[in-house]
Amino acid sequence: MITKRSFLMATGGAGLVLAGAGPSWPQSYPQRGVKIVVAGLPGVPFDLMARAIADKLSASLKQPFIVEDKPGAAGNLGAEAVAQSAPDGHTILVALETTFTVNPSLYRKLPFDPNADFRFLTLAASSPNMLVVHPSIPVNSVAEFVAYAKKEPIAYAHGGPGTPGHLCMEYFRLLAGFETVPVAYRGNTQLATDLLSGQIKLGFVGAGGVIQYVRTGRLKGLAISSRERSLLAPEVPTIAELGYADFDFLIYFPLAVPAATPDDIVSLLEREVHGALRSPDLQARLLPLDMKVAASTGAEAKARIESDAKLWAKVVKATGMHVD
Repeated sequence: MITKRSFLMATGGAGLVLAGAGPSWPQSYPQRGVKIVVAGLPGVPFDLMARAIADKLSASLKQPFIVEDKPGAAGNLGAEAVAQSAPDGHTILVALETTFTVNPSLYRKLPFDPNADFRFLTLAASSPNMLVVHPSIPVNSVAEFVAYAKKEPIAYAHGGPGTPGHLCMEYFRLLAGFETVPVAYRGNTQLATDLLSGQIKLGFVGAGGVIQYVRTGRLKGLAISSRERSLLAPEVPTIAELGYADFDFLIYFPLAVPAATPDDIVSLLEREVHGALRSPDLQARLLPLDMKVAASTGAEAKARIESDAKLWAKVVKATGMHVD
Protein backbone atom coordinates (compact mmCIF):
# COMPACT_ATOMS: atom_id res chain seq x y z
CA MET A 1 0.00 0.00 0.00
CA ILE A 2 1.34 3.45 -0.91
CA THR A 3 1.96 5.59 2.17
CA LYS A 4 2.95 9.18 2.51
CA ARG A 5 6.66 9.75 3.07
CA SER A 6 7.72 11.61 6.20
CA PHE A 7 9.27 14.94 5.37
CA LEU A 8 12.60 16.15 6.72
CA MET A 9 12.61 19.17 8.96
CA ALA A 10 16.16 20.41 9.23
CA THR A 11 18.10 23.01 11.18
CA GLY A 12 21.84 23.00 10.88
CA GLY A 13 21.72 19.58 9.20
CA ALA A 14 20.53 17.92 12.42
CA GLY A 15 17.11 16.95 11.08
CA LEU A 16 15.33 18.70 14.00
CA VAL A 17 13.03 21.68 14.37
CA LEU A 18 13.93 24.30 16.94
CA ALA A 19 11.17 26.00 18.84
CA GLY A 20 9.73 28.75 16.70
CA ALA A 21 11.97 27.92 13.72
CA GLY A 22 9.18 26.47 11.58
CA PRO A 23 9.53 24.01 8.69
CA SER A 24 12.64 23.87 6.54
CA TRP A 25 11.13 24.84 3.20
CA PRO A 26 11.93 28.33 1.98
CA GLN A 27 9.14 30.74 2.81
CA SER A 28 9.94 32.72 -0.35
CA TYR A 29 9.24 29.76 -2.65
CA PRO A 30 7.80 30.00 -5.16
CA GLN A 31 9.16 33.45 -5.93
CA ARG A 32 7.35 33.70 -9.27
CA GLY A 33 5.18 31.67 -11.59
CA VAL A 34 6.07 28.00 -11.96
CA LYS A 35 6.15 26.29 -15.34
CA ILE A 36 4.74 22.76 -15.63
CA VAL A 37 6.12 21.21 -18.80
CA VAL A 38 3.87 18.49 -20.20
CA ALA A 39 5.82 16.16 -22.48
CA GLY A 40 2.81 15.58 -24.73
CA LEU A 41 0.15 17.13 -26.90
CA PRO A 42 -2.51 19.54 -25.61
CA GLY A 43 -5.66 17.73 -24.56
CA VAL A 44 -4.15 14.29 -23.90
CA PRO A 45 -5.19 12.83 -20.53
CA PHE A 46 -1.97 13.63 -18.68
CA ASP A 47 -2.08 17.21 -20.01
CA LEU A 48 -5.56 17.55 -18.49
CA MET A 49 -4.28 15.96 -15.29
CA ALA A 50 -1.41 18.46 -15.18
CA ARG A 51 -3.86 21.35 -15.55
CA ALA A 52 -5.97 20.02 -12.68
CA ILE A 53 -2.87 19.79 -10.47
CA ALA A 54 -1.72 23.26 -11.60
CA ASP A 55 -5.03 24.78 -10.50
CA LYS A 56 -4.62 23.29 -7.02
CA LEU A 57 -0.98 24.36 -6.65
CA SER A 58 -1.75 27.88 -7.84
CA ALA A 59 -4.33 28.18 -5.07
CA SER A 60 -2.22 26.64 -2.30
CA LEU A 61 1.14 28.27 -3.09
CA LYS A 62 -0.20 31.69 -4.18
CA GLN A 63 1.70 31.83 -7.46
CA PRO A 64 0.55 30.84 -10.96
CA PHE A 65 1.44 27.31 -12.06
CA ILE A 66 1.33 27.48 -15.85
CA VAL A 67 1.15 24.41 -18.10
CA GLU A 68 3.29 24.43 -21.23
CA ASP A 69 2.92 21.52 -23.68
CA LYS A 70 6.15 20.37 -25.28
CA PRO A 71 5.45 17.21 -27.33
CA GLY A 72 7.88 15.32 -29.49
CA ALA A 73 10.12 12.24 -29.62
CA ALA A 74 7.94 10.23 -27.21
CA GLY A 75 8.44 12.73 -24.41
CA ASN A 76 12.15 13.32 -24.94
CA LEU A 77 11.83 16.99 -25.92
CA GLY A 78 9.87 17.92 -22.81
CA ALA A 79 12.16 15.90 -20.55
CA GLU A 80 15.26 17.48 -22.07
CA ALA A 81 13.87 20.97 -21.53
CA VAL A 82 13.26 20.32 -17.83
CA ALA A 83 16.59 18.53 -17.32
CA GLN A 84 18.36 21.63 -18.63
CA SER A 85 16.29 24.12 -16.63
CA ALA A 86 17.40 25.87 -13.45
CA PRO A 87 17.06 23.50 -10.45
CA ASP A 88 15.10 25.96 -8.35
CA GLY A 89 11.63 24.42 -8.30
CA HIS A 90 10.23 26.75 -10.92
CA THR A 91 10.11 24.11 -13.67
CA ILE A 92 8.30 20.78 -13.22
CA LEU A 93 7.96 17.91 -15.69
CA VAL A 94 4.79 15.87 -16.22
CA ALA A 95 5.33 12.94 -18.54
CA LEU A 96 4.42 9.38 -19.34
CA GLU A 97 6.34 6.85 -17.30
CA THR A 98 7.58 5.42 -20.62
CA THR A 99 9.77 8.50 -21.11
CA PHE A 100 11.95 7.09 -18.32
CA THR A 101 11.28 3.34 -18.59
CA VAL A 102 11.12 2.69 -22.34
CA ASN A 103 13.02 5.48 -24.09
CA PRO A 104 16.43 4.49 -22.64
CA SER A 105 16.10 1.19 -24.52
CA LEU A 106 14.11 2.45 -27.51
CA TYR A 107 16.38 5.40 -28.42
CA ARG A 108 20.03 4.79 -29.18
CA LYS A 109 20.84 8.28 -27.87
CA LEU A 110 18.90 10.29 -25.30
CA PRO A 111 19.36 14.01 -24.62
CA PHE A 112 19.04 13.36 -20.87
CA ASP A 113 19.89 10.72 -18.29
CA PRO A 114 16.70 9.35 -16.69
CA ASN A 115 18.56 8.35 -13.53
CA ALA A 116 20.96 11.27 -13.08
CA ASP A 117 19.03 14.29 -14.35
CA PHE A 118 15.77 14.11 -12.36
CA ARG A 119 14.25 13.83 -8.91
CA PHE A 120 10.77 12.38 -8.83
CA LEU A 121 7.99 13.96 -6.79
CA THR A 122 5.37 11.27 -7.34
CA LEU A 123 3.65 8.91 -9.71
CA ALA A 124 0.52 11.03 -9.79
CA ALA A 125 -1.97 8.63 -11.35
CA SER A 126 -2.29 5.54 -13.49
CA SER A 127 -4.41 4.52 -16.46
CA PRO A 128 -4.94 1.33 -18.50
CA ASN A 129 -5.54 0.93 -22.22
CA MET A 130 -8.46 -0.75 -23.93
CA LEU A 131 -8.17 -3.06 -26.94
CA VAL A 132 -10.77 -1.80 -29.41
CA VAL A 133 -11.66 -3.04 -32.89
CA HIS A 134 -13.87 -1.68 -35.64
CA PRO A 135 -17.20 -3.55 -36.03
CA SER A 136 -16.12 -4.69 -39.50
CA ILE A 137 -13.68 -7.13 -37.88
CA PRO A 138 -15.69 -10.31 -37.16
CA VAL A 139 -14.49 -10.86 -33.59
CA ASN A 140 -16.20 -10.37 -30.25
CA SER A 141 -13.61 -11.63 -27.78
CA VAL A 142 -9.87 -11.69 -27.20
CA ALA A 143 -9.73 -15.39 -28.14
CA GLU A 144 -11.45 -14.66 -31.45
CA PHE A 145 -9.20 -11.68 -32.03
CA VAL A 146 -6.01 -13.68 -31.49
CA ALA A 147 -7.22 -16.41 -33.85
CA TYR A 148 -8.08 -13.76 -36.45
CA ALA A 149 -4.71 -12.00 -36.04
CA LYS A 150 -2.77 -15.24 -36.46
CA LYS A 151 -4.10 -15.69 -40.00
CA GLU A 152 -2.02 -12.79 -41.34
CA PRO A 153 -0.21 -9.72 -39.95
CA ILE A 154 -2.76 -7.20 -38.76
CA ALA A 155 -2.43 -3.40 -38.94
CA TYR A 156 -3.09 -1.36 -35.82
CA ALA A 157 -3.03 2.32 -34.85
CA HIS A 158 -0.72 3.87 -32.29
CA GLY A 159 0.50 7.33 -31.35
CA GLY A 160 4.14 6.85 -32.35
CA PRO A 161 7.18 4.79 -31.35
CA GLY A 162 7.30 4.15 -27.62
CA THR A 163 3.80 5.44 -26.91
CA PRO A 164 1.46 3.34 -24.75
CA GLY A 165 -0.63 2.06 -27.67
CA HIS A 166 2.50 0.92 -29.49
CA LEU A 167 4.07 -0.78 -26.48
CA CYS A 168 0.86 -2.39 -25.33
CA MET A 169 0.17 -4.10 -28.67
CA GLU A 170 3.78 -5.22 -29.10
CA TYR A 171 3.78 -6.66 -25.58
CA PHE A 172 0.50 -8.46 -26.23
CA ARG A 173 1.52 -9.92 -29.58
CA LEU A 174 4.67 -11.37 -28.01
CA LEU A 175 2.57 -13.21 -25.44
CA ALA A 176 -0.21 -14.26 -27.82
CA GLY A 177 1.98 -15.15 -30.81
CA PHE A 178 0.75 -13.09 -33.77
CA GLU A 179 2.33 -10.56 -36.13
CA THR A 180 1.40 -6.91 -36.57
CA VAL A 181 1.83 -3.92 -38.85
CA PRO A 182 2.17 -0.76 -36.71
CA VAL A 183 0.65 2.43 -38.16
CA ALA A 184 1.83 5.58 -36.38
CA TYR A 185 -0.26 8.72 -35.88
CA ARG A 186 0.86 12.11 -34.63
CA GLY A 187 -2.17 12.74 -32.46
CA ASN A 188 -5.28 11.19 -30.96
CA THR A 189 -7.74 13.14 -33.12
CA GLN A 190 -6.82 11.60 -36.47
CA LEU A 191 -6.26 8.22 -34.87
CA ALA A 192 -9.77 8.23 -33.43
CA THR A 193 -11.27 9.48 -36.70
CA ASP A 194 -9.65 6.66 -38.68
CA LEU A 195 -10.68 4.05 -36.10
CA LEU A 196 -14.29 5.17 -36.24
CA SER A 197 -14.34 5.20 -40.05
CA GLY A 198 -12.65 1.82 -40.35
CA GLN A 199 -9.64 3.29 -42.16
CA ILE A 200 -7.60 1.55 -39.47
CA LYS A 201 -9.39 -1.19 -37.61
CA LEU A 202 -7.88 -1.65 -34.17
CA GLY A 203 -5.59 -0.39 -31.46
CA PHE A 204 -4.94 -0.09 -27.75
CA VAL A 205 -6.28 3.31 -26.63
CA GLY A 206 -7.27 5.04 -23.42
CA ALA A 207 -10.79 4.09 -22.37
CA GLY A 208 -11.69 7.69 -21.60
CA GLY A 209 -11.37 8.67 -25.25
CA VAL A 210 -13.42 5.83 -26.75
CA ILE A 211 -15.86 4.53 -24.15
CA GLN A 212 -18.73 6.54 -25.66
CA TYR A 213 -18.13 4.85 -29.02
CA VAL A 214 -17.93 1.41 -27.42
CA ARG A 215 -21.25 1.96 -25.68
CA THR A 216 -22.94 3.06 -28.91
CA GLY A 217 -21.49 0.18 -30.94
CA ARG A 218 -19.23 2.23 -33.20
CA LEU A 219 -16.26 0.35 -31.74
CA LYS A 220 -16.00 -2.95 -29.89
CA GLY A 221 -14.10 -2.99 -26.59
CA LEU A 222 -12.52 -6.42 -26.18
CA ALA A 223 -10.27 -6.11 -23.13
CA ILE A 224 -8.49 -3.88 -20.63
CA SER A 225 -4.70 -3.93 -20.37
CA SER A 226 -4.31 -3.77 -16.58
CA ARG A 227 -4.94 -6.46 -13.99
CA GLU A 228 -7.91 -4.50 -12.65
CA ARG A 229 -10.91 -3.60 -14.78
CA SER A 230 -11.42 -0.04 -15.96
CA LEU A 231 -13.24 2.42 -13.73
CA LEU A 232 -15.20 3.59 -16.78
CA ALA A 233 -15.95 0.19 -18.31
CA PRO A 234 -16.12 -2.43 -15.54
CA GLU A 235 -18.01 -4.75 -17.88
CA VAL A 236 -14.96 -5.15 -20.14
CA PRO A 237 -12.69 -8.03 -18.99
CA THR A 238 -8.94 -7.72 -18.52
CA ILE A 239 -6.49 -9.52 -20.79
CA ALA A 240 -4.99 -11.18 -17.72
CA GLU A 241 -8.29 -12.82 -16.77
CA LEU A 242 -8.76 -14.10 -20.33
CA GLY A 243 -5.83 -16.49 -20.26
CA TYR A 244 -2.77 -14.20 -20.34
CA ALA A 245 -1.93 -14.09 -16.67
CA ASP A 246 1.41 -12.32 -17.16
CA PHE A 247 -0.12 -9.44 -19.09
CA ASP A 248 -0.30 -6.25 -17.05
CA PHE A 249 0.05 -2.87 -18.75
CA LEU A 250 -0.69 0.17 -16.67
CA ILE A 251 0.72 3.58 -17.54
CA TYR A 252 1.83 5.87 -14.72
CA PHE A 253 2.30 9.62 -14.92
CA PRO A 254 5.33 10.90 -12.97
CA LEU A 255 6.10 14.43 -11.87
CA ALA A 256 9.79 15.31 -11.72
CA VAL A 257 12.16 18.23 -11.23
CA PRO A 258 15.84 18.72 -12.13
CA ALA A 259 18.13 16.55 -10.00
CA ALA A 260 19.89 19.44 -8.25
CA THR A 261 16.64 20.93 -6.91
CA PRO A 262 17.12 21.52 -3.15
CA ASP A 263 15.67 19.01 -0.71
CA ASP A 264 13.43 21.55 1.02
CA ILE A 265 11.77 22.59 -2.25
CA VAL A 266 11.34 18.96 -3.31
CA SER A 267 9.71 18.17 0.05
CA LEU A 268 7.37 21.16 -0.23
CA LEU A 269 6.33 20.26 -3.77
CA GLU A 270 5.80 16.62 -2.91
CA ARG A 271 3.59 17.59 0.02
CA GLU A 272 1.55 20.06 -2.02
CA VAL A 273 1.14 17.71 -4.99
CA HIS A 274 -0.05 14.94 -2.66
CA GLY A 275 -2.55 17.32 -1.14
CA ALA A 276 -3.85 18.22 -4.59
CA LEU A 277 -4.15 14.58 -5.64
CA ARG A 278 -6.09 13.66 -2.50
CA SER A 279 -8.76 16.30 -3.11
CA PRO A 280 -12.13 14.81 -4.15
CA ASP A 281 -12.76 17.42 -6.83
CA LEU A 282 -9.45 16.69 -8.58
CA GLN A 283 -10.15 12.95 -8.46
CA ALA A 284 -13.56 13.66 -9.97
CA ARG A 285 -11.84 15.50 -12.85
CA LEU A 286 -9.63 12.47 -13.50
CA LEU A 287 -12.39 9.85 -13.45
CA PRO A 288 -13.73 10.59 -16.98
CA LEU A 289 -10.15 10.19 -18.23
CA ASP A 290 -10.00 6.68 -16.72
CA MET A 291 -7.19 7.85 -14.45
CA LYS A 292 -6.83 6.58 -10.89
CA VAL A 293 -4.82 8.59 -8.36
CA ALA A 294 -1.66 6.84 -7.17
CA ALA A 295 0.09 9.67 -5.23
CA SER A 296 3.26 7.67 -4.59
CA THR A 297 6.22 9.14 -2.77
CA GLY A 298 9.25 10.24 -4.74
CA ALA A 299 11.18 7.20 -3.53
CA GLU A 300 8.39 4.86 -4.60
CA ALA A 301 8.25 6.54 -8.00
CA LYS A 302 11.98 6.04 -8.51
CA ALA A 303 11.79 2.37 -7.50
CA ARG A 304 8.85 1.69 -9.82
CA ILE A 305 10.53 3.40 -12.76
CA GLU A 306 13.75 1.45 -12.26
CA SER A 307 11.84 -1.85 -12.08
CA ASP A 308 9.71 -1.13 -15.16
CA ALA A 309 12.78 -0.06 -17.15
CA LYS A 310 14.16 -3.60 -16.79
CA LEU A 311 10.91 -5.12 -18.12
CA TRP A 312 10.72 -2.81 -21.11
CA ALA A 313 14.36 -3.35 -21.99
CA LYS A 314 13.45 -7.01 -22.55
CA VAL A 315 10.36 -6.15 -24.61
CA VAL A 316 12.23 -3.66 -26.79
CA LYS A 317 14.97 -6.22 -27.44
CA ALA A 318 12.47 -8.99 -28.24
CA THR A 319 10.50 -6.87 -30.69
CA GLY A 320 13.49 -5.19 -32.29
CA MET A 321 12.07 -1.71 -31.71
CA HIS A 322 14.66 1.04 -32.00
CA VAL A 323 14.67 4.71 -32.92
CA ASP A 324 17.91 6.26 -34.16
